[in-house]
Amino acid sequence: MPTWLVTGGAGFIGGNFVLDAVARGVRVVNLDALTYAGNPDTLASLRDDPGHVFVHGDIGDRALVSRLLAGHSPDAVLNFAAESHVDRSIDGPAAFVQTNVVGTLALLESVREYWRSLPAEAADAFRFLHVSTDEVYGALGATGRFTEASPYAPNSPYAASKAASDHLVRAFHHTYGLPVLTTNCSNNYGPWQFPEKLIPLVIAKALAGEPLPVYGDGCQVRDWLFVSDHCAAIRAVLANGRVGETYNIGGDAERRNLDVVEAICALLDVRRPRVDGQPHSALIHFVVDRPGHDRRYAIDAGKLRGELGWMPEYTFERGLAETLDWYLAHQDWVGRVLDGSYRLERIGVAA
Repeated sequence: MPTWLVTGGAGFIGGNFVLDAVARGVRVVNLDALTYAGNPDTLASLRDDPGHVFVHGDIGDRALVSRLLAGHSPDAVLNFAAESHVDRSIDGPAAFVQTNVVGTLALLESVREYWRSLPAEAADAFRFLHVSTDEVYGALGATGRFTEASPYAPNSPYAASKAASDHLVRAFHHTYGLPVLTTNCSNNYGPWQFPEKLIPLVIAKALAGEPLPVYGDGCQVRDWLFVSDHCAAIRAVLANGRVGETYNIGGDAERRNLDVVEAICALLDVRRPRVDGQPHSALIHFVVDRPGHDRRYAIDAGKLRGELGWMPEYTFERGLAETLDWYLAHQDWVGRVLDGSYRLERIGVAA
């Protein structure tokens, strides 16, 4: 049974990855700081599972990370830990630098020391996989897609902090030989996502009969990736990716933000019709755009397909329907994660 140290494993993507990994027989040591977006409820099914060890702590705590590495001898470290919401980075960029840059550096230092202490065979097999975002590449025009060779041009404090962490990971490979892998993914969606992100936010507001905020003209384009497809891609990269390489992960599902909101509304019209008989789309409300809002992202995942044979299983329509049904069935979870620090209000409007 392999052992993986997963950081940020109580968050959205990390939590889905941990649930799947444990179900596949992997022993997971899960380190999470449990900030507002990290929720232990996501891991409730693993509470008594011997294949899951949860540790409340920060990736920047080098003493703690070193103890976990020495005590559990993981075969791989997968770094999901990050501040990840662009709007929050506009209001408070310092927290993003602290976690995504300073925290990643501390984690890399601890992992490098651990890797250098391993016997030769174990050191050769060890991997550090860093999970990043397509936002490091900046914005696209009307055509084209990001590839692994696209230049970095981050436009938000969040994207800049993730770009810095990517560069640190690359530097630790080229300078120290640390066997790293980096993945840059497009917009994820699916179960357990904190309701500040577009899809769960729209679902929550629509169910409450509140206006559905669409930034600017709603024509910003994103490539949508169902979270279980993302997890499968990460497993493929960890198993067979070439050390030192970057792999872009995309869902091949470009949609305008307005199209996404309207698709959610159409599904809700069938599953939860409004009592006044009006369509949910009547709640759509255009609001002032996000400062520096990138117009379009799109991922070319050809390298991942060609080298590792990965393909997304979910169409956007299937994934969105399953996501909506999950949220409808888990309104208790939504209620618990919406504490007093966040109540679906608009954030990230400071110019």
